[in-house]
Amino acid sequence: MMTKTIVVALGGNAIQTGNGATAEDQKNACYNTAKELVKLIKEGHKLIIAHGNGPQVGNIVLQQQMNQSDKLPAMPLDTCGAMSQGMIGYWLQNALYEVFHDEGIDYNAVTLVTQVLVDENDPAFDNPTKPIGSFYSQEEADELQKTKGYRMKEDAGRGYRRVVPSPRPIDIIEKKAIMDLIAAGNIVIAAGGGGIPVSKDNSKLIGIEAVIDKDFASEKLAELVEADAFLVLTAVENVAINFGKPEQQNLRNLSVEDAKKYIEEGHFAPGSMLPKVQAAIQFAESANGRKAYITSLEYAYDAISGKTGTVIGKMLQ
Repeated sequence: MMTKTIVVALGGNAIQTGNGATAEDQKNACYNTAKELVKLIKEGHKLIIAHGNGPQVGNIVLQQQMNQSDKLPAMPLDTCGAMSQGMIGYWLQNALYEVFHDEGIDYNAVTLVTQVLVDENDPAFDNPTKPIGSFYSQEEADELQKTKGYRMKEDAGRGYRRVVPSPRPIDIIEKKAIMDLIAAGNIVIAAGGGGIPVSKDNSKLIGIEAVIDKDFASEKLAELVEADAFLVLTAVENVAINFGKPEQQNLRNLSVEDAKKYIEEGHFAPGSMLPKVQAAIQFAESANGRKAYITSLEYAYDAISGKTGTVIGKMLQ
């Protein structure tokens, strides 16, 4: 297997073990994730690890608001996003350190708090869609809309969640620092939770109240650091059409052209598989020879080895 620079986009199941998970639960989930990722590291692959933060940042925001006072004001969403990057990065670093020790290998993992440039005129600000935080009943959601001014939407039959704007990423502010860290042999955790959204005002970077989709931010990062592969880890082994139906068809090799056709036919659910496939297409189209892989955490090594998962690229057979 040729060694690659791989940007890995971790799904929520790699960190969160269920609604109401404790810090210890989430640290254990990160340890299990680290055990799978180390299989790739031992092959010599250079990993840049990105992750989601929807439940965590939502809970941080809620904790801030529950405890605010005149002397202790609540922090804004961009700052809460930075808090979640540090928290989850710590869990992942800690887990990787333990697994490195168990495996007898000499690597360092480092978390970089990452700012991601967005367009403050992105139409996403007029239509908040990104869910964060816990699930609520309709009655609880109505109360939060009335008392907090939140926008609440039903989320895949699981309850109601707060939704915030989700603008597309334009640039990764710390991309050169990430490349330098990788070149020095480090495993890098970056663009956590999609990164902290910022806009430019001359020489200043201004934090934005939004959450960037981690799949799109991870893909932009993969482009900018000239990664060889983009690995999206989710809850299923393969992308499928007619998902959940008797005629479900799992896909192994998916050309960009067919992926776009399946999107038009409505095969991929918004907020679930759709952004993953869209991000994979974007990476595959960004340069000749680039491929994206979508699979579950336990099949990450096998997917990069070509044994399973869904591979998306140009003109695949």
